[in-house]
Amino acid sequence: MTRPRRAAAAQAASAGTLSPTERTRHRRLREQGRTERAELFAVLQAGSIAHLGVIVGGAPMVVPTVYGFDDRQLYVHGSVASQSLAAGDTLACVTVTLVDGLVLARSVFEHAVNYRSAMVYAPPRTVTDPQEKLAGLRCVSEHLAPGQWDYARQPSRKELAATRLLALSLDEASVKIRTGPPGDGDSPDAALGLWAGELPLRSRWQELVPDPALPAPVAAPGHLRAMAGRIAWPVPPATG
Repeated sequence: MTRPRRAAAAQAASAGTLSPTERTRHRRLREQGRTERAELFAVLQAGSIAHLGVIVGGAPMVVPTVYGFDDRQLYVHGSVASQSLAAGDTLACVTVTLVDGLVLARSVFEHAVNYRSAMVYAPPRTVTDPQEKLAGLRCVSEHLAPGQWDYARQPSRKELAATRLLALSLDEASVKIRTGPPGDGDSPDAALGLWAGELPLRSRWQELVPDPALPAPVAAPGHLRAMAGRIAWPVPPATG
């Protein structure tokens, strides 16, 4: 990002709004665009898998990965041998998408998907400070399964050395959200007499499956038992 763009992004972040850069400006379907940083955090909080897009050897590579985040940056991690995590000055793009349902219209052209999506642009930074690395890895662990970081054994020095953690600034980001029914209810196709509406999608965590190698007395911790049966990415309540 250029210095003026960084300044604009920082000012937007402090004001609680997303940065309207050339890459993040909403050009199509602007009514689905969101401008509040709270909307970005809501999508990141609801999701569990991100797609990291980078250039490797002159060719694009998009890798699905788990992630964590705080109020300033998003973290992704993996093996030090991973080509996709070889951070540099090259810009990366991270997306998180949640599918909330199908929008089934009277014509194929008007079919759509209800979704929530966030897109982040930033040059990845390799985290080398030991304390920040532990804090970033904790973010990833706690985002997926809150309480698990303190429950399980934490990484050894050897494991930390074999792990690469990247931090990507949240200064330049874009959010789009679609909700609601088809948009052809007042079109000539409404006279066709065809059914139209939404088919919602709700993913739910299932019951815990213990490792067969566990000795009989070992019970699952409460924070994991509490996740079982919950909706994986809740849909926010309607406003307005």
